Amino acid sequence: MSRIVVIGGTGYAGSAVVAEAASRGHEVTAFSRSVPSVRVPAVTYVQGDAADEAALASVVSGADVVVGALAPRGELAGTAFRDAYRTIGRLADAAGARLYVVGGFSSLRPAPGAPRFVEDLNHAPAAFHDEIVAAAALITDELPASPPSLDWVFVSPAGGFGAHAPGERRGEYRVGDDVALTPDGGGAISGMDYATGLLDLIETGDHHRAHLNLAY
Repeated sequence: MSRIVVIGGTGYAGSAVVAEAASRGHEVTAFSRSVPSVRVPAVTYVQGDAADEAALASVVSGADVVVGALAPRGELAGTAFRDAYRTIGRLADAAGARLYVVGGFSSLRPAPGAPRFVEDLNHAPAAFHDEIVAAAALITDELPASPPSLDWVFVSPAGGFGAHAPGERRGEYRVGDDVALTPDGGGAISGMDYATGLLDLIETGDHHRAHLNLAY
């Protein structure tokens, strides 16, 4: 079993990943700004700020896998989001831990070699444009520029993924590369099935410095 740290472990995607990892017997630590009133048994919850390097270092040290499930909003809006992931990547690299990042649909492409959806934001409400651009910058700029020693995988969900459409566990999913399996943005995968797919990717460990997507 692996020691898995989920940064943003109480958000929509993060909490699903925490629950799935714990159900498989992994040693799980959930790091977030707040601690939930209802906790997953056997999970260690640590309250802290993702902008605090010392706090991050205290949980990343000794980890086998780090899952980044942060959202680029609130205190992590704009450059703070990218700064936090630079720190997380550096700490994971120093710890020899693999880094898995919960991405967004707009970082994908509609076809091989085509521009990413983020390059034309007409598909998304204007209120979300800044968040979309910040999240996509991790795969367009930050992660590819990281040291070769950092083993990362950026995993985008299908369009429509989020707490507003939680869905149910179907026990199925498909895995694609950086080309969206559902280019029209449909086929939103539930948080539970996304977490199942992510944990399967972690446990098989077949992908390295790669952009993948999960969809029904």
